[in-house]
Amino acid sequence: MNADPTTPARFALTSRLLHWGMAVMVIAQLFLGVAMVASLDAYHLLRTVHMPLGFAVLVLVVIRIGNRLRHTPPPFPVTMRPLERRVATASEYLLYALLLIQPLTGWAMLSAGGYPIAPYGWLHLPGIAPHDPVLYALLRQSHTALAYLLFAAFTAHMCAVVFHTLALRDRTLDRMALWRRRSESDNRIRVE
Repeated sequence: MNADPTTPARFALTSRLLHWGMAVMVIAQLFLGVAMVASLDAYHLLRTVHMPLGFAVLVLVVIRIGNRLRHTPPPFPVTMRPLERRVATASEYLLYALLLIQPLTGWAMLSAGGYPIAPYGWLHLPGIAPHDPVLYALLRQSHTALAYLLFAAFTAHMCAVVFHTLALRDRTLDRMALWRRRSESDNRIRVE
């Protein structure tokens, strides 16, 4: 139970660890994807990092969805209006969907291109799409378009967090923080 009403309830520790771990991985994937397109000389080297990281994102998002089904998220702060809550929930579902669909699209793209899918030396995945150059081209375009959409959704999520943290100061970030933040009453006691 939350004794201080100014301190928002927090997500479960497993939810917070998965959230921040995946945030780092998604940022890395976005940078790797841009670098792969920008530097054709290093494309194959970058792909050797991009593919296992994409597979790890896929595995973790499945774990994260299972974790989410087991742990009810804490209530939104009282400062959020009903429309804001609906937008936040919809954007969260969009991020989950993109984090699931994006690696699957990459996997299908490699399958259609006839490339071996070995995210790790010991792990070889089966193809999930038929070998077809036209399908490969379509999936490559889809993978790129989804990456832009993921970047936009991720950026919107970050902007919302920054807005709530710096402008509204409603401590929304504390719900997902790995660190403990002093409550307002602790700060008042220290000052007095």
